[in-house]
Amino acid sequence: MGNQESDIFDLFGMAQQLGTHFLVRTRADRLTDGGPETIAEAIGRSPRRGLYRIAVRNRKGEESDAVLEICYRRLRIQTAKGKKKRYPDQVVTVIEARERETPPHRDRIDWKLITDLTVRTRREAVEKVQWYALRWKIEVFHKILKSGCRAEQSRLRTTARLTNLLAVFCILSWRVFWLTMTNRIAPDADPGMVITDLELRILERLIADKPNAHSRPHSRAHYLIKLAQLGGYLARNSDPPPGNETVWRGLTRLVDIQLASAAALKLWVIERALPGVLLSL
Repeated sequence: MGNQESDIFDLFGMAQQLGTHFLVRTRADRLTDGGPETIAEAIGRSPRRGLYRIAVRNRKGEESDAVLEICYRRLRIQTAKGKKKRYPDQVVTVIEARERETPPHRDRIDWKLITDLTVRTRREAVEKVQWYALRWKIEVFHKILKSGCRAEQSRLRTTARLTNLLAVFCILSWRVFWLTMTNRIAPDADPGMVITDLELRILERLIADKPNAHSRPHSRAHYLIKLAQLGGYLARNSDPPPGNETVWRGLTRLVDIQLASAAALKLWVIERALPGVLLSL
């Protein structure tokens, strides 16, 4: 799944060769079914199949609902002349999701999505629109991967080592993103589902409790705000919920503290078992 930068015919052909699928927002207005009609012209003549409402944010960060008109059509797009030997023509479904009017403080949504997945009903078309509407969360995940984990600054020289590093980074980035989003979606849920018992005890000892409008005592949000405070979050009642950056910094500090406490515990055990051995070292 990708934005307009992914609207490349080579990607469509490669997906077919790999036995996978694609869903991207179109950029090129290609000829369909041998021409002369283009994708925009063909989908413009298709009947509207229904409406779908999604939540969006404007330039000021204010959330509102957007009502999209949905239509879809099965089309065949031809391979460019220079690539006919590599890729066959593609039979795809083009889904259009657009607002009738331009709302204040943001651009009008006008998506033309192209996919090789089967779309026979309005429900299946809406499902693909829902997938694309989640694309921004994928972008946020990649931002954490690049800015937080600094994956692009890696100096590993072999594919195997780089693959292993990226696999670990993906888990870390997923956890940061998951912690940030679960704080907003389920703030009153059990904190033990997202934070370990040791991490909870460390947060209890390090960060003093303070009244906060975003959380109730011993809830998931209560501890995630403590975690964000390690990353510089001020936790004022007027502050919005913590973002990925403060959660990332807080989690980084928490891991360091957890490793230090584990090392201190081992040293304490050694000293209890063998008094004076550490001084002799």
